[in-house]
Amino acid sequence: MLDSDAMNAARNKADAAFDLFRVLDLPFYTFHDRDIAPEGDSLAESLRNFHVMAEYLADKMSTHKTKLLWGTANLFSHPRFMAGAATNPDPEVFAWSATTVKHCMDVTKSLGGENYVLWGGREGYETLLNTNMGQEFEQLGRFLTLVVEYKHKIGFEGQILIEPKPKEPTAHQYDFDVATVYGLLKKFGLESEVAVNIEANHALLAGHSFEHEIATAATLGIFGSLDMNRGDPLLGWDTDQFPNDLQATTMAMYQVIKAGGIGKGGLNFDAKVRRQSFDPEDLIHAHIGGVDLCARAFLLAAQIVEDGRYAQILSERYSGWQTPQAQSMLRGDLTLDQIASATEARGVNPKPRSGKQELLESFLGRMIW
Repeated sequence: MLDSDAMNAARNKADAAFDLFRVLDLPFYTFHDRDIAPEGDSLAESLRNFHVMAEYLADKMSTHKTKLLWGTANLFSHPRFMAGAATNPDPEVFAWSATTVKHCMDVTKSLGGENYVLWGGREGYETLLNTNMGQEFEQLGRFLTLVVEYKHKIGFEGQILIEPKPKEPTAHQYDFDVATVYGLLKKFGLESEVAVNIEANHALLAGHSFEHEIATAATLGIFGSLDMNRGDPLLGWDTDQFPNDLQATTMAMYQVIKAGGIGKGGLNFDAKVRRQSFDPEDLIHAHIGGVDLCARAFLLAAQIVEDGRYAQILSERYSGWQTPQAQSMLRGDLTLDQIASATEARGVNPKPRSGKQELLESFLGRMIW
Protein backbone atom coordinates (compact mmCIF):
# COMPACT_ATOMS: atom_id res chain seq x y z
CA MET A 1 0.00 0.00 0.00
CA LEU A 2 1.37 3.40 -0.90
CA ASP A 3 2.05 5.63 2.05
CA SER A 4 -0.25 8.55 2.59
CA ASP A 5 2.40 11.01 1.36
CA ALA A 6 1.84 9.96 -2.27
CA MET A 7 -1.90 10.47 -2.06
CA ASN A 8 -1.46 13.72 -0.16
CA ALA A 9 0.85 14.90 -2.92
CA ALA A 10 -1.83 14.00 -5.47
CA ARG A 11 -4.42 16.01 -3.55
CA ASN A 12 -2.04 18.95 -3.27
CA LYS A 13 -1.44 18.82 -7.02
CA ALA A 14 -5.19 18.85 -7.65
CA ASP A 15 -5.58 21.83 -5.30
CA ALA A 16 -2.83 23.72 -7.11
CA ALA A 17 -4.28 22.83 -10.51
CA PHE A 18 -7.73 24.14 -9.68
CA ASP A 19 -6.20 27.29 -8.23
CA LEU A 20 -4.45 27.74 -11.58
CA PHE A 21 -7.70 27.12 -13.48
CA ARG A 22 -9.43 29.74 -11.33
CA VAL A 23 -6.69 32.35 -11.75
CA LEU A 24 -6.58 31.87 -15.52
CA ASP A 25 -10.36 31.47 -15.86
CA LEU A 26 -9.93 28.30 -17.94
CA PRO A 27 -13.14 26.53 -18.99
CA PHE A 28 -11.71 22.98 -19.29
CA TYR A 29 -8.95 20.72 -18.02
CA THR A 30 -7.71 17.24 -18.98
CA PHE A 31 -5.91 14.38 -17.25
CA HIS A 32 -4.23 11.00 -17.58
CA ASP A 33 -4.93 8.48 -14.86
CA ARG A 34 -1.33 8.74 -13.66
CA ASP A 35 -1.55 12.52 -13.72
CA ILE A 36 -4.11 12.50 -10.95
CA ALA A 37 -3.25 9.43 -8.87
CA PRO A 38 -0.05 7.55 -7.96
CA GLU A 39 0.51 4.02 -9.22
CA GLY A 40 0.14 1.30 -6.61
CA ASP A 41 1.90 -2.00 -6.13
CA SER A 42 -0.95 -3.83 -7.87
CA LEU A 43 -3.70 -3.14 -10.36
CA ALA A 44 -6.27 -3.14 -7.55
CA GLU A 45 -4.29 -0.58 -5.57
CA SER A 46 -3.75 1.64 -8.62
CA LEU A 47 -7.48 1.60 -9.39
CA ARG A 48 -8.30 2.34 -5.76
CA ASN A 49 -6.00 5.37 -5.77
CA PHE A 50 -7.51 6.50 -9.07
CA HIS A 51 -11.10 6.35 -7.86
CA VAL A 52 -10.25 8.10 -4.59
CA MET A 53 -8.72 10.95 -6.55
CA ALA A 54 -11.63 10.96 -9.02
CA GLU A 55 -13.96 11.65 -6.09
CA TYR A 56 -11.59 14.41 -4.97
CA LEU A 57 -11.74 15.97 -8.45
CA ALA A 58 -15.53 15.76 -8.40
CA ASP A 59 -15.52 17.74 -5.13
CA LYS A 60 -13.17 20.33 -6.64
CA MET A 61 -15.34 20.66 -9.75
CA SER A 62 -18.43 21.22 -7.62
CA THR A 63 -16.95 24.50 -6.38
CA HIS A 64 -15.23 25.57 -9.61
CA LYS A 65 -16.56 26.26 -13.09
CA THR A 66 -13.77 24.40 -14.91
CA LYS A 67 -15.10 21.26 -16.61
CA LEU A 68 -13.43 18.11 -17.91
CA LEU A 69 -12.59 18.21 -21.62
CA TRP A 70 -11.26 14.67 -21.76
CA GLY A 71 -9.81 11.84 -19.77
CA THR A 72 -7.30 9.22 -20.84
CA ALA A 73 -5.08 6.51 -19.43
CA ASN A 74 -1.30 6.47 -19.22
CA LEU A 75 -0.47 3.25 -21.07
CA PHE A 76 3.14 4.05 -21.92
CA SER A 77 5.22 5.17 -18.91
CA HIS A 78 5.52 1.91 -16.96
CA PRO A 79 8.01 -0.74 -18.23
CA ARG A 80 5.10 -3.17 -18.73
CA PHE A 81 4.16 -1.09 -21.78
CA MET A 82 7.60 -1.09 -23.41
CA ALA A 83 6.23 -3.31 -26.20
CA GLY A 84 2.89 -1.51 -26.38
CA ALA A 85 -0.41 -1.71 -24.57
CA ALA A 86 -3.09 -2.97 -26.95
CA THR A 87 -0.41 -4.32 -29.30
CA ASN A 88 1.74 -6.01 -26.64
CA PRO A 89 2.80 -9.64 -27.31
CA ASP A 90 1.68 -10.47 -23.75
CA PRO A 91 -2.14 -10.80 -23.49
CA GLU A 92 -1.92 -9.93 -19.78
CA VAL A 93 -0.73 -6.45 -20.73
CA PHE A 94 -3.65 -6.16 -23.17
CA ALA A 95 -6.05 -7.16 -20.39
CA TRP A 96 -4.39 -4.78 -17.87
CA SER A 97 -4.67 -1.95 -20.38
CA ALA A 98 -8.30 -2.73 -21.21
CA THR A 99 -9.17 -2.77 -17.51
CA THR A 100 -7.45 0.57 -16.94
CA VAL A 101 -9.24 2.18 -19.89
CA LYS A 102 -12.59 0.80 -18.68
CA HIS A 103 -12.15 2.52 -15.30
CA CYS A 104 -10.86 5.74 -16.90
CA MET A 105 -13.90 5.83 -19.17
CA ASP A 106 -16.17 5.35 -16.16
CA VAL A 107 -14.54 8.27 -14.37
CA THR A 108 -14.55 10.45 -17.48
CA LYS A 109 -18.29 9.89 -17.84
CA SER A 110 -18.99 10.47 -14.13
CA LEU A 111 -17.07 13.78 -14.23
CA GLY A 112 -18.98 14.95 -17.30
CA GLY A 113 -16.06 14.65 -19.73
CA GLU A 114 -16.74 15.66 -23.32
CA ASN A 115 -14.26 13.19 -24.86
CA TYR A 116 -12.15 10.16 -24.12
CA VAL A 117 -8.68 10.02 -25.72
CA LEU A 118 -6.85 6.81 -26.61
CA TRP A 119 -3.25 7.90 -26.37
CA GLY A 120 -1.19 5.00 -27.75
CA GLY A 121 2.29 6.21 -26.93
CA ARG A 122 3.98 2.90 -27.67
CA GLU A 123 1.61 1.21 -30.12
CA GLY A 124 4.25 0.32 -32.67
CA TYR A 125 7.51 -1.58 -33.00
CA GLU A 126 11.27 -1.21 -33.30
CA THR A 127 12.03 -4.08 -35.70
CA LEU A 128 10.04 -6.59 -37.74
CA LEU A 129 12.49 -9.28 -36.62
CA ASN A 130 10.45 -9.75 -33.43
CA THR A 131 7.08 -8.34 -34.59
CA ASN A 132 3.98 -10.06 -35.99
CA MET A 133 2.36 -6.97 -37.52
CA GLY A 134 -0.82 -8.77 -38.56
CA GLN A 135 -1.33 -10.06 -35.02
CA GLU A 136 -0.73 -6.62 -33.51
CA PHE A 137 -3.16 -4.99 -35.95
CA GLU A 138 -5.85 -7.46 -34.92
CA GLN A 139 -5.16 -6.71 -31.25
CA LEU A 140 -5.35 -2.96 -31.81
CA GLY A 141 -8.57 -3.31 -33.79
CA ARG A 142 -10.10 -5.48 -31.08
CA PHE A 143 -9.06 -2.98 -28.38
CA LEU A 144 -10.63 -0.05 -30.24
CA THR A 145 -13.80 -2.04 -30.85
CA LEU A 146 -14.06 -2.93 -27.16
CA VAL A 147 -13.75 0.74 -26.24
CA VAL A 148 -16.46 1.79 -28.69
CA GLU A 149 -18.78 -1.00 -27.52
CA TYR A 150 -18.25 0.03 -23.89
CA LYS A 151 -18.93 3.66 -24.73
CA HIS A 152 -22.37 2.70 -25.99
CA LYS A 153 -22.98 0.30 -23.10
CA ILE A 154 -22.47 2.99 -20.43
CA GLY A 155 -24.18 5.71 -22.44
CA PHE A 156 -21.12 7.92 -22.77
CA GLU A 157 -22.12 10.69 -25.18
CA GLY A 158 -18.64 12.13 -25.71
CA GLN A 159 -16.25 11.44 -28.55
CA ILE A 160 -13.72 8.62 -28.62
CA LEU A 161 -10.47 10.11 -29.91
CA ILE A 162 -7.11 8.75 -31.03
CA GLU A 163 -4.07 11.00 -30.87
CA PRO A 164 -1.77 10.32 -33.85
CA LYS A 165 1.91 10.06 -32.97
CA PRO A 166 4.59 9.33 -35.57
CA LYS A 167 7.63 8.28 -33.54
CA GLU A 168 9.37 8.57 -30.20
CA PRO A 169 9.51 6.26 -28.45
CA THR A 170 9.04 3.55 -31.12
CA ALA A 171 10.50 3.75 -34.62
CA HIS A 172 7.32 2.63 -36.40
CA GLN A 173 4.03 3.81 -34.88
CA TYR A 174 0.70 2.32 -35.98
CA ASP A 175 -0.93 5.74 -35.35
CA PHE A 176 1.69 7.67 -37.36
CA ASP A 177 -0.55 10.50 -38.62
CA VAL A 178 -4.20 11.31 -39.35
CA ALA A 179 -4.26 9.45 -42.67
CA THR A 180 -2.70 6.34 -41.10
CA VAL A 181 -5.23 6.40 -38.25
CA TYR A 182 -8.06 6.71 -40.78
CA GLY A 183 -6.79 3.65 -42.63
CA LEU A 184 -6.72 1.72 -39.35
CA LEU A 185 -10.25 2.83 -38.45
CA LYS A 186 -11.49 1.99 -41.93
CA LYS A 187 -10.01 -1.51 -41.69
CA PHE A 188 -12.05 -2.25 -38.57
CA GLY A 189 -15.20 -0.32 -39.55
CA LEU A 190 -14.72 2.33 -36.86
CA GLU A 191 -14.35 5.47 -39.00
CA SER A 192 -17.76 6.75 -37.90
CA GLU A 193 -17.13 5.95 -34.23
CA VAL A 194 -13.66 7.33 -33.55
CA ALA A 195 -12.13 10.74 -34.36
CA VAL A 196 -8.67 12.22 -33.82
CA ASN A 197 -7.11 14.53 -31.26
CA ILE A 198 -4.40 16.24 -33.32
CA GLU A 199 -1.22 17.51 -31.68
CA ALA A 200 0.79 20.24 -33.42
CA ASN A 201 4.14 18.75 -32.46
CA HIS A 202 3.17 15.28 -33.61
CA ALA A 203 2.23 16.76 -36.98
CA LEU A 204 5.73 18.24 -37.19
CA LEU A 205 7.37 14.93 -36.29
CA ALA A 206 5.33 13.23 -39.02
CA GLY A 207 6.67 15.70 -41.59
CA HIS A 208 3.41 17.64 -41.83
CA SER A 209 2.11 21.02 -40.80
CA PHE A 210 -0.55 21.33 -38.12
CA GLU A 211 -2.99 22.80 -40.63
CA HIS A 212 -2.38 19.84 -42.97
CA GLU A 213 -3.38 17.34 -40.30
CA ILE A 214 -6.48 19.34 -39.39
CA ALA A 215 -7.52 19.64 -43.04
CA THR A 216 -6.90 15.92 -43.59
CA ALA A 217 -9.01 14.98 -40.58
CA ALA A 218 -11.82 17.30 -41.66
CA THR A 219 -11.74 15.94 -45.22
CA LEU A 220 -11.90 12.36 -43.94
CA GLY A 221 -14.63 13.17 -41.42
CA ILE A 222 -12.65 12.31 -38.27
CA PHE A 223 -11.72 15.75 -36.90
CA GLY A 224 -12.26 15.75 -33.15
CA SER A 225 -10.01 17.91 -30.95
CA LEU A 226 -6.68 19.75 -30.81
CA ASP A 227 -3.56 19.56 -28.68
CA MET A 228 -1.85 22.92 -29.15
CA ASN A 229 1.66 22.11 -27.98
CA ARG A 230 4.48 22.83 -30.39
CA GLY A 231 7.83 21.28 -31.10
CA ASP A 232 11.24 22.66 -31.95
CA PRO A 233 11.96 22.15 -35.67
CA LEU A 234 15.65 21.78 -34.81
CA LEU A 235 14.92 18.79 -32.57
CA GLY A 236 13.50 15.42 -33.58
CA TRP A 237 11.45 14.59 -30.52
CA ASP A 238 8.40 15.66 -28.56
CA THR A 239 9.42 18.87 -26.77
CA ASP A 240 5.87 19.77 -25.66
CA GLN A 241 6.25 23.55 -25.70
CA PHE A 242 3.48 26.11 -25.44
CA PRO A 243 2.44 27.65 -28.81
CA ASN A 244 4.00 30.93 -29.90
CA ASP A 245 3.77 30.97 -33.73
CA LEU A 246 0.88 33.28 -34.62
CA GLN A 247 0.90 32.64 -38.37
CA ALA A 248 0.97 28.85 -38.08
CA THR A 249 -1.73 28.90 -35.39
CA THR A 250 -3.88 31.26 -37.47
CA MET A 251 -3.79 28.90 -40.43
CA ALA A 252 -4.63 26.01 -38.12
CA MET A 253 -7.62 27.96 -36.80
CA TYR A 254 -8.62 28.76 -40.40
CA GLN A 255 -8.86 25.03 -41.08
CA VAL A 256 -10.90 24.60 -37.89
CA ILE A 257 -13.41 27.19 -39.11
CA LYS A 258 -13.51 25.60 -42.58
CA ALA A 259 -14.25 22.28 -40.89
CA GLY A 260 -17.33 23.82 -39.27
CA GLY A 261 -15.84 24.21 -35.81
CA ILE A 262 -14.55 21.84 -33.21
CA GLY A 263 -17.80 20.35 -31.84
CA LYS A 264 -17.31 18.43 -28.60
CA GLY A 265 -13.56 18.85 -28.89
CA GLY A 266 -11.46 21.72 -27.65
CA LEU A 267 -7.97 23.11 -27.34
CA ASN A 268 -5.66 21.74 -24.68
CA PHE A 269 -2.04 22.37 -23.78
CA ASP A 270 -0.23 19.09 -23.24
CA ALA A 271 2.77 21.33 -22.69
CA LYS A 272 5.32 22.16 -20.06
CA VAL A 273 7.68 25.00 -19.30
CA ARG A 274 11.38 24.62 -20.05
CA ARG A 275 13.78 23.22 -17.48
CA GLN A 276 15.27 26.63 -16.82
CA SER A 277 11.80 28.12 -16.22
CA PHE A 278 11.28 26.98 -12.65
CA ASP A 279 9.55 29.96 -11.00
CA PRO A 280 5.80 29.47 -10.38
CA GLU A 281 4.95 32.52 -12.48
CA ASP A 282 6.64 30.90 -15.50
CA LEU A 283 3.75 28.43 -15.67
CA ILE A 284 1.26 31.29 -15.43
CA HIS A 285 2.96 33.22 -18.24
CA ALA A 286 3.08 30.09 -20.40
CA HIS A 287 -0.66 29.51 -20.12
CA ILE A 288 -1.56 33.16 -20.57
CA GLY A 289 0.62 33.39 -23.67
CA GLY A 290 -0.79 30.18 -25.12
CA VAL A 291 -4.43 31.07 -24.48
CA ASP A 292 -4.04 34.61 -25.83
CA LEU A 293 -2.22 33.39 -28.92
CA CYS A 294 -4.94 30.84 -29.75
CA ALA A 295 -7.67 33.42 -29.20
CA ARG A 296 -5.96 35.99 -31.40
CA ALA A 297 -5.28 33.37 -34.08
CA PHE A 298 -8.94 32.33 -34.12
CA LEU A 299 -10.10 35.95 -34.49
CA LEU A 300 -7.62 36.51 -37.33
CA ALA A 301 -8.77 33.31 -39.04
CA ALA A 302 -12.38 34.50 -38.76
CA GLN A 303 -11.37 37.80 -40.39
CA ILE A 304 -9.76 35.92 -43.28
CA VAL A 305 -12.95 33.89 -43.74
CA GLU A 306 -15.15 37.01 -43.61
CA ASP A 307 -12.86 38.91 -45.99
CA GLY A 308 -13.48 36.23 -48.63
CA ARG A 309 -10.58 37.04 -50.97
CA TYR A 310 -8.56 33.95 -50.10
CA ALA A 311 -11.56 31.69 -50.67
CA GLN A 312 -12.31 33.44 -53.96
CA ILE A 313 -8.79 32.87 -55.31
CA LEU A 314 -9.02 29.22 -54.26
CA SER A 315 -12.42 28.85 -55.90
CA GLU A 316 -11.17 30.37 -59.14
CA ARG A 317 -8.32 27.88 -59.28
CA TYR A 318 -10.80 24.98 -59.34
CA SER A 319 -13.51 26.72 -61.36
CA GLY A 320 -12.95 24.46 -64.36
CA TRP A 321 -14.42 21.59 -62.40
CA GLN A 322 -17.83 23.32 -62.48
CA THR A 323 -18.32 22.69 -66.21
CA PRO A 324 -20.77 19.92 -67.21
CA GLN A 325 -17.97 17.78 -68.70
CA ALA A 326 -15.84 18.02 -65.59
CA GLN A 327 -18.79 17.30 -63.30
CA SER A 328 -19.63 14.22 -65.35
CA MET A 329 -16.07 12.94 -64.90
CA LEU A 330 -16.15 13.61 -61.17
CA ARG A 331 -19.53 11.92 -60.62
CA GLY A 332 -18.42 8.82 -62.46
CA ASP A 333 -20.91 9.28 -65.30
CA LEU A 334 -18.15 8.74 -67.87
CA THR A 335 -15.95 5.72 -68.38
CA LEU A 336 -12.24 6.02 -69.07
CA ASP A 337 -12.67 5.38 -72.80
CA GLN A 338 -15.52 7.94 -73.00
CA ILE A 339 -13.31 10.56 -71.37
CA ALA A 340 -10.50 9.70 -73.77
CA SER A 341 -12.77 9.89 -76.86
CA ALA A 342 -14.24 13.26 -75.86
CA THR A 343 -10.81 14.69 -75.02
CA GLU A 344 -9.35 13.56 -78.35
CA ALA A 345 -12.31 15.07 -80.21
CA ARG A 346 -11.88 18.45 -78.50
CA GLY A 347 -8.17 18.48 -79.24
CA VAL A 348 -7.48 20.55 -76.14
CA ASN A 349 -3.87 21.03 -75.06
CA PRO A 350 -3.97 22.23 -71.41
CA LYS A 351 -1.42 24.85 -70.46
CA PRO A 352 0.07 25.32 -66.98
CA ARG A 353 -1.59 27.94 -64.80
CA SER A 354 0.02 29.76 -61.92
CA GLY A 355 -0.76 28.55 -58.42
CA LYS A 356 -0.19 32.12 -57.15
CA GLN A 357 1.51 30.89 -54.00
CA GLU A 358 3.50 34.08 -53.40
CA LEU A 359 0.39 36.22 -53.86
CA LEU A 360 -1.50 34.12 -51.32
CA GLU A 361 1.37 34.11 -48.85
CA SER A 362 1.68 37.89 -49.09
CA PHE A 363 -2.07 38.33 -48.71
CA LEU A 364 -2.20 36.09 -45.63
CA GLY A 365 0.84 37.81 -44.18
CA ARG A 366 -0.81 41.21 -44.49
CA MET A 367 -4.03 39.90 -42.96
CA ILE A 368 -2.18 38.44 -40.01
CA TRP A 369 0.41 41.13 -39.36
